[in-house]
Amino acid sequence: MPRIALLLAVALLLPWPVAAQEEATYMTKNLTLETALKIAQVALQSCREGGYQVAVAVVDRGGNTQVVLRDRFAGPHTPTTAQSKAWTAVSFRTNTSDLAGATQAGTPQSGMRDISGALALGGGVMIDSAGSMVGAIGVSGAPSGQLDDACGQAGIDAVADDLAF
Repeated sequence: MPRIALLLAVALLLPWPVAAQEEATYMTKNLTLETALKIAQVALQSCREGGYQVAVAVVDRGGNTQVVLRDRFAGPHTPTTAQSKAWTAVSFRTNTSDLAGATQAGTPQSGMRDISGALALGGGVMIDSAGSMVGAIGVSGAPSGQLDDACGQAGIDAVADDLAF
């Protein structure tokens, strides 16, 4: 057994060929401010058409807020809630409606709800561009998370052709 442990230790210290081939930097796709604003504006308009006063937030792939819009009668909590939903979707790479069920009390993932800033309520939707996550939108203020999701998705759909490239 000691010989196996020694061989394993030596193997771990040797450089791996894959690591030697990796680049020192990498490129990522990011939303432009103009695209983030268009997503937010269309989502807000979609909720207005449904009769909902909401706040909308769009974050980049790192969870940094790019745009926040609040309709005139949306509750005072809605901008922060929308930002939290968008940040949560990016952080966990999952739409928050999916997290709402997966993190219920008694589930293995329930501890996620204790992470500062995380909010497992519907309304946080990831934004993808040609298979890469580039950000997320959060909507808060409609009567349900499903309606928040629908407004957010309307915003994403408005730029789908632009994001496909």
